Amino acid sequence: MDRILARIMYLLTIVTPEKIFYEDEVISLIAPGSEGYLGVLTDHAPLITALVPGKLTVKDQKNQVLIFSLGGGFLEVLKNQVTVLAHSIEFIKDIDIERARRALERAKERLRSKEKEIDIPRAMAAFRRAENRLNLYENTMES
Repeated sequence: MDRILARIMYLLTIVTPEKIFYEDEVISLIAPGSEGYLGVLTDHAPLITALVPGKLTVKDQKNQVLIFSLGGGFLEVLKNQVTVLAHSIEFIKDIDIERARRALERAKERLRSKEKEIDIPRAMAAFRRAENRLNLYENTMES
């Protein structure tokens, strides 16, 4: 690997509750922070922040752009190592669009329900995740 390129990269690890989803040297990352999107390049200041459902964009060591649907989580930056602790994540190309539509409808039904047992914050989170997956798929794969 070119020494100049090696100096502009850092290690990105994306972890879900089930597994290490992605781990590689990357050039940049753009993540949906709780206060808006934020970018991370080499030598970024230490940081821990919450992430919301949204588009996670990574530029890998081959200069290819990878786009993920992130279901929220946390981001830590420390000494050129970046860790994303993701509630859920998938490549945009892997989204099952019909499953996402069904999840959105289920979340809408729960939010419309008058039942007292409905966990409104959980239903809102499910709605946001499903809506994010649909929007990202439609705006990325169909354009």
